[in-house]
Amino acid sequence: MSTLLDALKQNTTVVADTGDFEGMRRFKPTDATTNPSLILKAVQLPAYQGLLASSVSRAPAGQTEAVVDQLLVAFGTEILKIVPGRVSTEVDARLSFDTQATVERAQGLIDLYGKAGIDPKRVLIKIAATWEGIAAAQILEKQGIHCNLTLLFSLTQAVACADAGVTLISPFVGRIYDWHKKTAGSAWDEAANSGSNDPGVQSVARIYSYYKTHGINTEIMGASFRNSGQILALAGCDLLTISPDLLAELDSTPGTVQARLTPDFARAQATPALALNESSFRFMMNEDAMAQDKLAEGIRVFVSDAKKLDTLLV
Repeated sequence: MSTLLDALKQNTTVVADTGDFEGMRRFKPTDATTNPSLILKAVQLPAYQGLLASSVSRAPAGQTEAVVDQLLVAFGTEILKIVPGRVSTEVDARLSFDTQATVERAQGLIDLYGKAGIDPKRVLIKIAATWEGIAAAQILEKQGIHCNLTLLFSLTQAVACADAGVTLISPFVGRIYDWHKKTAGSAWDEAANSGSNDPGVQSVARIYSYYKTHGINTEIMGASFRNSGQILALAGCDLLTISPDLLAELDSTPGTVQARLTPDFARAQATPALALNESSFRFMMNEDAMAQDKLAEGIRVFVSDAKKLDTLLV
């Protein structure tokens, strides 16, 4: 009997949100995504000590940044032996407000992948969706380096990414859900805010409708899920990146999945075009307390884990 995971794959490209190779082999995703938190978790496991040691040996002595990049590329290279599609490798979040430094770090990562024999078309460079990060992605895309804009919590960010011509965006679901639930406190009604009424699901659906209505080619990859209901409510989205625990739940549950996000759904929303420049982007982000809060928090968390990873490598 078909499982929910099998059925979901008929509507959406499934991506593994993990640094664990065994989980990827088990669930057979098309692509995989990583971030500093996932790499930090994986590199502390005995199974990955060999990758860590080889990364340290290949980098110049005492250059932590070079070791980290070698490690990221080593993980990505191994992942690409498992998945048939692409891997997302993240630029250091400490560069989230520095366009030129982000460009240079991304170019360095792609150069390392090239030396490992990896086609750059199989790599997405993950960058936080700040104004500076989006500007860096625009430069990189023109150089043929494909980007995945992450920590995306608003239509404002999504439109700016589309204007920049980025390959893919990762709008978050679970962290939006978390913010609204925490803000509502005791007034939160879980049943009333589930499925298509989940605020995180609604955010991704809004972006999907905008992109499809206006003929935007940037791919949409829903991310950061708290439960399988959020995933199923976004069936039909271009891609969904899912943690091993939720992949296991979907893989063990028989059932069918109906596409919720479709071209007909998008047309029914009639989303008007939004014109943006830097000042309007910053103003609209400032007006969106949730998006501003979660973007800042997400960068802080990734920076914290990047520092912890540095410490492990010293």
